[in-house]
Amino acid sequence: MNKTVQKHTININANVREALIKLDKLASDAILFLVDKNHQLIGSLTDGDIRRGLINGLGLENPLEDYIQPHPKYIYEEDYNQEVLENFKKGHFKIIPILNRQHQVVDILNFKYKSTLLPLDAIIMAGGKGMRLRPLTENTPKPLLNVGNKPIIEYNIDSLAKVGIKNIYISVNYLGEQLEDYFKDGKEKQLNIKYVWEDKPLGTIGSVLMVDSFQHEDLLVMNSDLLTNIDFADFYKSFKASGADMAVAATPYQVNVPYAVLETNEAQEVLSLKEKPKYTYYSNAGIYLLKTSILSMIPKGEFFDITDLMDKVLEMDYKIYTYPINGYWLDIGKHEDYQKAQEDIKHLKL
Repeated sequence: MNKTVQKHTININANVREALIKLDKLASDAILFLVDKNHQLIGSLTDGDIRRGLINGLGLENPLEDYIQPHPKYIYEEDYNQEVLENFKKGHFKIIPILNRQHQVVDILNFKYKSTLLPLDAIIMAGGKGMRLRPLTENTPKPLLNVGNKPIIEYNIDSLAKVGIKNIYISVNYLGEQLEDYFKDGKEKQLNIKYVWEDKPLGTIGSVLMVDSFQHEDLLVMNSDLLTNIDFADFYKSFKASGADMAVAATPYQVNVPYAVLETNEAQEVLSLKEKPKYTYYSNAGIYLLKTSILSMIPKGEFFDITDLMDKVLEMDYKIYTYPINGYWLDIGKHEDYQKAQEDIKHLKL
């Protein structure tokens, strides 16, 4: 049982005083979920419920069952959709218990800390040597270089946690033991973090086959050295709505032509004239969503980049969707990028 569940649950046989003490410690998150000896949900309880009970003549000697709301809202783990969660938010529900099929409370969704629950596993590619950032990466893997007050990769892990992604794999190689020592199994962040060790370089997607199985049918893959405030929930929603087999997050790249540009046809006849035009292109941002079913296209044990997978997907006439990042994005590959990140983080809410 995680700490959040412990704070928000109380046994039905507890007394009113015990409940008030727990509610007081929860402060602005003051709601308890009453459970039986098997930890099955029975009802919910707030300060207001106790106050109304006392006004109606109940006393401190009355059992908690006399005070509770007997039909609290809840969701089953792995059996919800984004529309249900959005409706809870619109209804001003702040804290929702998550139950397993035995009706036991296994987790708590607090919209203050998690904006949603995306049904995704994630794998973060963190095995590179960061050669362009030497000497900073001689004794520290690039993902663990601090930007502001924490490592680059931790911003990404925390962003994934905020949208309810719990199962995170980190693909490691160079100085990977430092990443293992830093994040361990993820329990401190209420995550399940596991490590994929590459014995040899397998490219930017090859190591994904070293994971025996994923819990969800969709997978998020991203580079570890990105600093971004991409809206993962909107990215996922757009991916599902597109019906695509794979989605690629893209960042805009503008080209300003300092001269007038002639547009011609095949006969070299001028069709139009554009004075110093500006063209916008979209570059691969290193963040992807894909159906796990297409992982079978990856050759096992071979060097294979995600761009190779994209080629395969297109060859098979499958669909790839492009998602433009409208917010902040920075690939920290060079020293000037790292210095920019140190300044930018002062103004970003990550």
